[in-house]
Amino acid sequence: MKKEQLHELLFQALETEVGGIQVYETALQCAVNDDLKDEWQKYLDQTRTHEKLLRDLLPEMGLDPAEETPGRRVVRHQGEALVEAMNMALKAGNPTAAQLVAAECVVTAETKDHQNWELMAQAAEHMSTPEGKALKGACGQVEDQEDEHLYHSMGWSRELWIDSLGLAAVLPPPEEWTSRRQQPQPEYPTIRVSPRGLRGQTTLSAVLSILAVRLIAVLPVSKDQ
Repeated sequence: MKKEQLHELLFQALETEVGGIQVYETALQCAVNDDLKDEWQKYLDQTRTHEKLLRDLLPEMGLDPAEETPGRRVVRHQGEALVEAMNMALKAGNPTAAQLVAAECVVTAETKDHQNWELMAQAAEHMSTPEGKALKGACGQVEDQEDEHLYHSMGWSRELWIDSLGLAAVLPPPEEWTSRRQQPQPEYPTIRVSPRGLRGQTTLSAVLSILAVRLIAVLPVSKDQ
């Protein structure tokens, strides 16, 4: 494995978390939906924890968290661009449109973030050193949270767009039904869609799962059933 490129990945991962904090802080200013505000606040808190985790990890890997690299500067620029896009949407004076822009910006940021952690986890599997053990431990701490950040955010962006088109949306999105605070209402059949499950299905199967949940959410169910 190329050690120099692993170091570059670690620097970019830290910068992604730093930018992610700024993205969520700005996205919260754009949020209109109360459930979405709660979700983003939770993700902001977790992102702050991830940033500290990486900042503490880098010295264990023999790296200075303050070191600059060309790739790190690019990641910082991308994060700043997302914040600028949300501020631009806020200034336009359309709260619904600003919320949509924020949702898409969060998905963009979390896509890079999720990939960083997946790559670091793969790298750790090929390391038998104490540094590898530390890296593997860090990845294990955030894996489930990073999955939720990306797949739930994609669900929010999709359903908010559907709602903005005047079509029947599921808000909170189906992905939210996997958490304790977002259980289906008792009068509906209990169908749970796991982000991990969707990722492992074929494209057709995943689409059918989403459509089934959306159909159940908008159609009345007889109490005699």
